[in-house]
Amino acid sequence: MKLAILGGSFNPVHLGHLYLAESALKMGYDRLVLVPAYNSPFKPGVRDAAPQDRLDMLAASAPADPCFAVDDCEIRREGVSYTIDTIIDIIGRYCPEGKPGLILGDDLAEGFTGWRDYGKIISLADIIIARRLSSKPVSFPYPCRQLDNAILDISSGDIRSRIRDGKSWRYLIPEGARFIIEDRGLYSYKQGGAEPAGPAAGPAAGARKNSAPQAKTAARAEIARIENAVRSLVSPSRFLHSRAVAALAWELCARFGQDPDRGYLAGIAHDIAKSMGENELKKFAKKDGKPLSALERKKPSLLHSRAGASLLRECFGITDMEVLAAVRDHTAGSPSMGPLEKIVYIADKIEPTRKNDQPRGGGAGQGGGGESRESLDDLFASVVKDTVAYLRSRKLDLSEDTRGLLEAMEKKGDP
Repeated sequence: MKLAILGGSFNPVHLGHLYLAESALKMGYDRLVLVPAYNSPFKPGVRDAAPQDRLDMLAASAPADPCFAVDDCEIRREGVSYTIDTIIDIIGRYCPEGKPGLILGDDLAEGFTGWRDYGKIISLADIIIARRLSSKPVSFPYPCRQLDNAILDISSGDIRSRIRDGKSWRYLIPEGARFIIEDRGLYSYKQGGAEPAGPAAGPAAGARKNSAPQAKTAARAEIARIENAVRSLVSPSRFLHSRAVAALAWELCARFGQDPDRGYLAGIAHDIAKSMGENELKKFAKKDGKPLSALERKKPSLLHSRAGASLLRECFGITDMEVLAAVRDHTAGSPSMGPLEKIVYIADKIEPTRKNDQPRGGGAGQGGGGESRESLDDLFASVVKDTVAYLRSRKLDLSEDTRGLLEAMEKKGDP
């Protein structure tokens, strides 16, 4: 997987940012990682929205698009953000194919030699110069690529001023970010005027049976509907995890001959019930007709996968049985899992934003070398083995489903 990185304050994110990101993808990258700064060294005096607000706006701005990832590494580090630290972090977790691309605006290119460890940045990343101020190529003393993008006369500073002054601003930024600004009263926003329409709702995912363009559009609208619901139901950090799982599931489906849209849908929805209380978890979990196990009674949080599948079916109209099974089995697995279930299980365990003390599958499937030669069953067996070893190292009990999965793998002779 070839990655490019676009960092910034995103205060707020606007359509110019997303247009620039999409333009960079056209240079041959598979995914664009958007990294909001905690404190930018270039804009030390700009505040207005807290780091978490800016992160949430960014995460809400491109639903159902696996080409965009949002990473909170600079916000988690806190303090002033330095690009070299972010590049090293991204390379270590995402394991990209070749050097990642680093997008710089032409307004920052002139002062590049003043950046911390700029020589190391050049050695680790391919520099991409984007047009922000001038349509002419800029002079840059190091190897780089010039991005042939149009200059959009949109700036975060102007949008902040427009919101404060009560001027028009809503259609300069993505819809998801707009809702957050209005809901949280950011940038001195005051309620007034007509409310914009909510996210489009498409038909149930299980009803998709053809590959016509209109069906594809409806599928993406359905995924966006579920993604927006997940964002409202789980914590911000859990939503970033869900986005990362969805993007990796999309990638793995494409690699292993499965429908990427179904992978993204199951991935984005897999933790939809994660924030439910104990009573709700039990209520929705029991809707699948199975009794609660002794371990589930002891640790009700394990029910979130079963509850999530029931919630998707009963409240969101999802009838695709393989998608529902992938959500249901992503935590513990089961003795007989199909390809989509295996893919979502893998993606949940190894996606690159997971914390360091959790199983990562040795980086498998994240874009490292030799990824195309490993079969889905081999990758699945490796991730299950790592996950079980992690659970046992923490002296955590294995569920009946996990034990059944291990027995089935042993019978098949899986490693």
